[in-house]
Amino acid sequence: MEMTNVSLKRGCLVVEDNDGVASQEETKKQKVSECCLIDSQDGVEHEGLHSSKDEPGPPEAGSTKKDEKNSSAHVQEEEEEEEEEEEEEGLPETGEEEEPESFADMMKHGLTELDVGITKFVSPHEGFSGILKERYSDFVVHEIGKDGRISHLDDLSVPVDEEDPPEDALTVLTAEDRQQLEELQLFKNKETNVAIEVIEDTKEKRTIIHQAIKSLFPGLETKTEDREGRKYIVAYHAAGKKALAKVRTAADPRKHSWPKSRGSYCHFVLYKENKDTMDAINVLSKYLRVKPNIFSYMGTKDKRAITVQEIAVLKISAQRLAHLNKCLMNFKLGNFSYQKTPLKLGELQGNHFTVVLRNITGTEEQVQQAMQSLKETGFINYYGMQRFGTTAVPTYQVGRAILQNAWTEVMDLILKPRSGAEKGYLVKCREEWAKTKDPASALKKLPVKRCVEGQLLRGLSKYGMKNIVSAFGIIPRNNRLMYIHSYQSYVWNNMVSKRIEDYGLKPVPGDLVLKGATATYIEEDDVNNYSIHDVVMPLPGFDVIYPKHKISEAYREMLTADNLDIDNMRHTIRDYSLSGAYRKIIIRPQNVSWEVIAYDDPKIPLFNTDVDNLEGKPPPVFATEGKYRALKMDFSLPPSTYATMAIREVLKMDTSIKKQTQLNTHWLR
Repeated sequence: MEMTNVSLKRGCLVVEDNDGVASQEETKKQKVSECCLIDSQDGVEHEGLHSSKDEPGPPEAGSTKKDEKNSSAHVQEEEEEEEEEEEEEGLPETGEEEEPESFADMMKHGLTELDVGITKFVSPHEGFSGILKERYSDFVVHEIGKDGRISHLDDLSVPVDEEDPPEDALTVLTAEDRQQLEELQLFKNKETNVAIEVIEDTKEKRTIIHQAIKSLFPGLETKTEDREGRKYIVAYHAAGKKALAKVRTAADPRKHSWPKSRGSYCHFVLYKENKDTMDAINVLSKYLRVKPNIFSYMGTKDKRAITVQEIAVLKISAQRLAHLNKCLMNFKLGNFSYQKTPLKLGELQGNHFTVVLRNITGTEEQVQQAMQSLKETGFINYYGMQRFGTTAVPTYQVGRAILQNAWTEVMDLILKPRSGAEKGYLVKCREEWAKTKDPASALKKLPVKRCVEGQLLRGLSKYGMKNIVSAFGIIPRNNRLMYIHSYQSYVWNNMVSKRIEDYGLKPVPGDLVLKGATATYIEEDDVNNYSIHDVVMPLPGFDVIYPKHKISEAYREMLTADNLDIDNMRHTIRDYSLSGAYRKIIIRPQNVSWEVIAYDDPKIPLFNTDVDNLEGKPPPVFATEGKYRALKMDFSLPPSTYATMAIREVLKMDTSIKKQTQLNTHWLR
């Protein structure tokens, strides 16, 4: 059951957010969804968690306490057993029989914006309806680098390097040759060498094969042999397994063949369609036969969109990367350069969005008012719905239980049966757990073991039911922190709605503003020196201060009602101690522009992508009148903000899957 469109037609406002493409702390969340939890925008179609390990813990927009660590694409971790990797490749879709409930019925159990504190708007304009992501190409994200430049794919050329093997080296080996050589390289077969017959025997051809093997399979040496009048290139190990260990290390995967004069990292622009960043890196690493963690990036981008971002990879040549353009669909790699350093999560300045809302109902005046307000005032910087999951068990409830040290409740919330849209095998796993409380038995129902449920069950099998803390600790840190950051986001959303309800859209004495990285109070005599765009509010933690007006008491009351002590946010387990952070309450997008487009064919693209421009396609031409009208919006957002919330402000529509599904059902009738 895939829920991908968001629309009044298709069942849900599936949303893309700038949170996932965002700051180092926020990125972690985007891809760390539980199988049933989506913190990304590709709907409910999650195969499970491709876990991240040792990524910086998730956090909080506008956080003043960020650790900038390299964001290795920590997918398919080395700690996972190799046989499990093989087991999950090409997995049959078990349990995917037709469900008796419709998607609309299942989403009756989901969250609404009201449930997570999203209740206010900043503009008085009248809302209107439109279809978001009717086609994934209606949502385009371009990363904004640390130098302020918007990433574009506009150059497919490869830097000239005398030490690169010739282009033919990348195509001269057959798939069977490559497989045998890889098995030899990794000592996976019993043979001591691999012999490749030279069919068209020329010195040039032999040279190319020698170069190809040495370039693509570091650690192997080659020689030419005559066998019964035929020429063979024989590949063999230059040394034993110690040499292989050196080859396989992520820190030095290409030592045998990397020119000393060249920067160790190849930076490139990745253009992808309908694929999230982590999945894209998995695909690239599979084709290149390397570990995913040699890739780095500044932020993750989501699936149901066209996205353009910078990626860096350790000691893989531009030539090899460019060759992937010939064999991969929905990807393009270009703008290659060699650099001395990788990329780090959070180094980006933000993202530029081009969004088409199709079949809009608003009048010219309504559209003008809505967009002018977005440009001049902005929108409330709420955490979007995807932060909280899609099933009847919101992520913030799990986070609250962790903070309360209620570990049995944590286990039950993650594993118990629940209403909502889930994979069939997850439903069976939950049913088995409810019936037997036997982790090993429930685990057998899961063909995909890397989801949060599978990881927790494996931990319970290992540590026992009386040591839930250690069992939960098997889940990668990033995924565990997702829950408590969801709770922080839940509190923040509610408090911001109350702040706007009580004091409106102007700064008042006692509000907080940032001076550098330090929060200070607005005093009575300098309130006129600030605007609402300067005001921040804290995510609860031990290292933040709270406003000096009645919202401070509202924070205290909310946490007290949840059996938490606002004066002691340190946890007995250090990982779960919340330091807190500050987040601006109103965001004003930059580079805002818009136009209303008339069109007749719902299937035609309404603007050119980078690839269209590379291929020389002329931009679409529109008539002045058409069956339908679309609103094309362009705007830039800082890291850790949700584009969905900007679109919500324009349309004045509840962006939750539950509400959108109800609207769609009503609209269809």
